[in-house]
Amino acid sequence: MTFLNVVEIESALAGLHNAYPALTQLFELPNETAEHRRSHALLIRGGGGSFACRPAFVFVSGVHAREWGGPDILVNLAADVLEAYSTGAGLAYGGKSFTSNQLKQIVERTDIVVFPDINPDGRAYSMGAPANTGQAMWRKNRNTASSNNDPSKIGVDVNRNYDFLWNFPVAFSPAANPNTLASTDPASDLFHGMGPFSEPESRNVRWLVEQFNTRYFVDVHSYTGDVLHPWGSDENQTTDPSKSYSNPAWNGLRGVAGDAYQEYIKPNTLATHQAAAGVIRDGINAVRNQGYVAKQGFWLWAQSYPTSGASEDWGLTRGITSFVIEFNKNTDFFPTWAEMELMIADVDAGLLALTDWACPTWWQVLVCWIRQWFHDHLWAPWKKLWPKDLWGPYGPWTRFVGVVEQVVRQIFRSRS
Repeated sequence: MTFLNVVEIESALAGLHNAYPALTQLFELPNETAEHRRSHALLIRGGGGSFACRPAFVFVSGVHAREWGGPDILVNLAADVLEAYSTGAGLAYGGKSFTSNQLKQIVERTDIVVFPDINPDGRAYSMGAPANTGQAMWRKNRNTASSNNDPSKIGVDVNRNYDFLWNFPVAFSPAANPNTLASTDPASDLFHGMGPFSEPESRNVRWLVEQFNTRYFVDVHSYTGDVLHPWGSDENQTTDPSKSYSNPAWNGLRGVAGDAYQEYIKPNTLATHQAAAGVIRDGINAVRNQGYVAKQGFWLWAQSYPTSGASEDWGLTRGITSFVIEFNKNTDFFPTWAEMELMIADVDAGLLALTDWACPTWWQVLVCWIRQWFHDHLWAPWKKLWPKDLWGPYGPWTRFVGVVEQVVRQIFRSRS
């Protein structure tokens, strides 16, 4: 075997859907690429869809054309989960295993969504040449809009095109690392496009995330052997909310380590990201002890690695627990297929470890069911009897409740 090409990825997703129609849905993404390709994503959902509160795990890959292995990782993950669940078997990846009961709970209590090939135009171009050649090293999509007919200026870096601090010349310090941040030059590998979400590939990711109760988002990249969590814009801090990506008062000061600005993240949000990143890391390392590291994205390399318009930071702004996995500690975009098979097992174990860790418990399922029943059978009929103009903030029902509360407070004051 070797790496799946664009046509084979699409065929694999369709084949899995045809083989497991009761457990999957195949989604065509709405935005056609510059070269008129349509991409698909696959949803895995068992248990009849009766659990309304199931969290969604959206796993994507292939955003950078030369990172050939990501789509194979996600296609293999979907195939493994579907086969194991359908046969009542467990799964084992080297030293990391999952029981049949764990897989049953994952499939019946969560949504697993795989979008293996975000950037099919770029992948087709990159894979049209031997590994390690200039063409194979292509990173961007194949949008010609900013090229002015210059082949060296084709394409946009889709992972600098999300609407998180996209306008980096305004948002970031001039001293921020220009080799990682982004670029306004179409000839650059980091060209961020003509506007946030200007590219169909990034819009497809946004659309997919919005279709589900997305709680976790993982973007699979290559390389370095890291599990990265937000922020990528600057160092994290948990004490000063005014130092925020949304506060223009700090424009021109972001992206430099050790200065006055650090990006605010809520303490519990940071703790959740750190814990979940540790789960992914430990799941990967349990397979064959590769020594993956979990850390903040800003510190991808030994020096600071500021980014703008990147997927995991955008995900966090949407309230989603978001990560990047940089697979392959060999720091090579083109491993041999024998090496890639081992890395597929590594990363799939990490992704399944995350779904197992975050899978709702039986009591969370019960609470969800009770809440849904209450909403459908009590709250919804009540709202029909009491229209918004009655129970809204200025309606008579709200005023009545306010009077009752005031009387109760007066009674307690008189007794105290």
